[in-house]
Amino acid sequence: MQNAPQSSKPNGLSVSPVHCPTLSAQAGIRHGFFTRRGGVSNGLYASLNCGYGSGDDAALVAENRTRVADTLGVDLHSLCTAYQIHSPNVAILDKAWQWQNAPEADALVTKTPGVALGILTADCVPVLFADSRNNVIGAAHAGWKGAWSGVVEATLDAMTGLGAVREHITATIGPAIAQGSYEVGAEFYERFSQQDMANNIYFIHGARPRHYLFDLKAYVKDRLRNAGVTHINMLAHDTCLQENDFFSFRRATLAKEPVYGRQISAIVLDH
Repeated sequence: MQNAPQSSKPNGLSVSPVHCPTLSAQAGIRHGFFTRRGGVSNGLYASLNCGYGSGDDAALVAENRTRVADTLGVDLHSLCTAYQIHSPNVAILDKAWQWQNAPEADALVTKTPGVALGILTADCVPVLFADSRNNVIGAAHAGWKGAWSGVVEATLDAMTGLGAVREHITATIGPAIAQGSYEVGAEFYERFSQQDMANNIYFIHGARPRHYLFDLKAYVKDRLRNAGVTHINMLAHDTCLQENDFFSFRRATLAKEPVYGRQISAIVLDH
């Protein structure tokens, strides 16, 4: 078993996903924005690390994913994730796949009951989608690159292709890095400003000259709204600040930690 760097971060006692009340109220839908609590990984990966690509021991990740799957009421094989590459690529599932065979994609869509769609994050925005009237669900990994290149819109297109209706889709933005924690340089700001001057509303000046704080969650929310989604929820957590509850790439980088875990957000249609 791989020895992970040691850490004082608490494991927590049980799997404790965050739920969106609006999604929870929809018949036939189960979901969870899972925290880092309740798993078996240790050190900097403590404890519910669900990322096989994180460098953590694969057997520990498998056990963590099994706990997530159990919480969702599915078996481990039915909890599907993609090989995420910060793209607008969407994979449509009609059956579950093994994680080793996962395609390169940053969004998953299905109308197949019992197939859980999982998104891995460590500051990027997880978005869970559901049209419970037409039994179509989706999940998207929206970092700035994915959101910029259209992963939200591509997910909605794939869902409507399976029979969803945009006006019936509920989208929930899960725990992600908040504006106060997301400092970027002038080049980043100018990229967005040059695309559309209206993007300037997502930036405020940072403490350092020519640095800005970027509101990724608001940017994703407006991409959803502009794409025709009217039922949008946003959870208020900041993955960078809430060290005991969430993994964070930004926090790990600032602390010069060599590795970091990934939390999972997932949604499934009932059988």
